[in-house]
Amino acid sequence: MKSELSRNSSGVTEFILLGFRTAPDIQILLFLFFLLVYVVTVVGNVSMIIVIRMDSRLHTPMYFFLRHLSSVDLCYSTVIAPKTLANFLSHEKKISYNGCAAQFFFFALFVTTESILLAVMAFDRFSAICSPLLYPVHMSQKVCAQLVTGSYICGGLNSMVHTGFTFSLRFCGENRLDHFFCDVPALIKISCVDTSVNEMVLLILSALIIVTTTTVILVSYAYILSTVLKIPSTHGRGKTFSTCGSHMATVTLFYGTVFFMYAQPGAISSPGQNKVVAVLYTLIIPMLNPLIYSLRNRDVKDAVRRVLHRK
Repeated sequence: MKSELSRNSSGVTEFILLGFRTAPDIQILLFLFFLLVYVVTVVGNVSMIIVIRMDSRLHTPMYFFLRHLSSVDLCYSTVIAPKTLANFLSHEKKISYNGCAAQFFFFALFVTTESILLAVMAFDRFSAICSPLLYPVHMSQKVCAQLVTGSYICGGLNSMVHTGFTFSLRFCGENRLDHFFCDVPALIKISCVDTSVNEMVLLILSALIIVTTTTVILVSYAYILSTVLKIPSTHGRGKTFSTCGSHMATVTLFYGTVFFMYAQPGAISSPGQNKVVAVLYTLIIPMLNPLIYSLRNRDVKDAVRRVLHRK
């Protein structure tokens, strides 16, 4: 393999991440904001992983998937945040061609994996609520491991396709990315060749993943709603819905921002808007997920108390 992926006839060996072009004082405030969000993200997700692993009462399929969701959140925010924080303190704001490709590959891998995991978690809730007697069979330890492994494999395949198509483009010496990390829309915008195929691949694959996973989620919750409405007691309906509330909040946040970013034809035409949306799903959502699940979930709150009391 050549020492630089940049030997692609474009002559580009590095990119400059323009990031947020603001006054120096604002840059410092943004640095502090990003740093705070990233620290909370790391602490929240690591704490969630530790609590689930340490408390035997959370060794169920639902929390097995939640532990992997926290791992994915931690990973893809870590792919973006450290480099972004370093660039706030640097005048050059450079990233190598190989570094850019690697950053995008792992980002796409973990974001795709998260979208599929959210669909798997919806199916888990459907199985638990609508088919409780068959739930141990539908969600056995083997099946759970296969579903998680399949999520990572699909994420890897999608990432390889996007990375291959994107970094086969020519850039003709232009290396300034109007973004704070290496992402497809920003890379497509500075290419000097016809990018219609790349844009079509981006739209089709993003739409395919979003439509497939949201269909699983919507169908699962339609059956869940139908089942819950048949429960005679109000307390029983509220208790059943409470197990789904955190997941529904996470799904709404994640899919809303990802759809806005990638699954619409005009997604690559507004860099400023894209940066704001990108902050939401690369930093804010990974920070909020453990908070949503811990604050809205009695089992997690009780587990945290037990772990702290044990110490």
